[in-house]
Amino acid sequence: MSEARTGTEHFVDASTQPETRGIEVISDSERHGRARDLFFVWAAPGVSILNFTIGATLILLGLEIWQAFAVIVVASLLWVFPGLIAGSGPAAGTSGSVVTRAMYGIIGNKLFVAFVGWFIGAVFLSLTWLASSFMGADLLRRIGLDDPVWVPIGVTIVVSAITILVAIFGHGLILRIYPVMAIVLFAIFVLVSAFILPTVNWQYTAPEPLGGVPLWSALSIGFTILASTPLSFINSPDIARYLPRSTKPSHIAAATAFGGAIPFVVFTAVGVLLATGLKASAFDAGIDVALFDLLPGWLGPLLVIGVVVNTIALNAMTTYTSSMALQAIGFRLKRIPAAIIVGLVGTALTIYLVLSSSLLEAANLMLQFLVIVSGPAMAIYAVDVIQRRYVYDSVDLFDTGRGGRYWFTGGWSIPGIVALLLGGLVTALCLSTDVWTGPIGQALGHVDLSVPAGMTVSAAVYALLSRTRLGKEGRL
Repeated sequence: MSEARTGTEHFVDASTQPETRGIEVISDSERHGRARDLFFVWAAPGVSILNFTIGATLILLGLEIWQAFAVIVVASLLWVFPGLIAGSGPAAGTSGSVVTRAMYGIIGNKLFVAFVGWFIGAVFLSLTWLASSFMGADLLRRIGLDDPVWVPIGVTIVVSAITILVAIFGHGLILRIYPVMAIVLFAIFVLVSAFILPTVNWQYTAPEPLGGVPLWSALSIGFTILASTPLSFINSPDIARYLPRSTKPSHIAAATAFGGAIPFVVFTAVGVLLATGLKASAFDAGIDVALFDLLPGWLGPLLVIGVVVNTIALNAMTTYTSSMALQAIGFRLKRIPAAIIVGLVGTALTIYLVLSSSLLEAANLMLQFLVIVSGPAMAIYAVDVIQRRYVYDSVDLFDTGRGGRYWFTGGWSIPGIVALLLGGLVTALCLSTDVWTGPIGQALGHVDLSVPAGMTVSAAVYALLSRTRLGKEGRL
């Protein structure tokens, strides 16, 4: 049986009306845009207070300034992966959550998208809404609204409602407003950074300078936290899928990677510098509170606006792509109701986190665990696009019957499933967090090799098995 979602209806990808298209294939006559348009689409979500928070974490781990900068630069190289896989969107003309049927099989992909798509989506929805909730609540507290429960919940609901609205209007609105958002956000965060710089302790040295195994432990844990951001954007094909089929994958990769990496490097580095001028008590109060205390009264509200705008930029994209993941799983939903459902789930999780944690604790813990699924999944996707050279047949991807090309073995692609499970297992064994350290991580003295080990195993297993009879594609 075929789903027959091959773009026979005419859709208008405009910023002025809700986008009704979901995972339906985009015909060549409806393709538009240029690869460079993707730069600002990815830059807007990257200008984030979460980067400040992660940068400050590197100092808390005991690193010197130059060591923290080195980790940031190395981790930024991982942005090549979202760039590399983004080209599969225009090649197939559909969502990445459909393209992955070529990696996991028709049935296997349903479970993959349900777990990976929803897990990653929920984590990032909640984390970024959490940042705006804390900072919005802190601003309101300073003007007299200090209810510790209902104020942050109210901020969360308002911001999530706007976010869902942007996701409902979809791709056309994202392309139109994200360049403006990126420029506004960059200006606000550069201004904030200008007030942070005078507080920087340029002679900063760690209270207890690290060396040997403890140093490598701190470097590797910091790398894992940083790596989780680029590796989570397995949705990059969804944003690129409207581009003309003739668009060069190298151009798509460059625009996506540089759009994400530049703000990632700049503002995570500023977070490192911010931490050098803070006392230990400031970390206990929270990075968001510490930032407010450093800024003049007129700039604090402007920063909150920047955080809210950034939250909307990142979460609207996440909600948008997660709505298509719901369709790819098999739920018979139009994209707009699916987006509303995704948004409501993310809002509920955010409210739970608002009431149970701090931004720093939530960010660090969830980002580290995220790589268990995101690293192996990204590695498999990258190997697949390289092996296929961006050749994906839209008709075959939507042929979900037993005789379809991507039915594989009973609806499961053994190479993809085995590679994902083994890579996730190795990642977990090598992980080192405050609540879980795998046996390999313990044996190495808490040196965290989870990202390189898990991705290497997944990539190698998938590359090898997909060339055997287990990876054979065909029809009955």
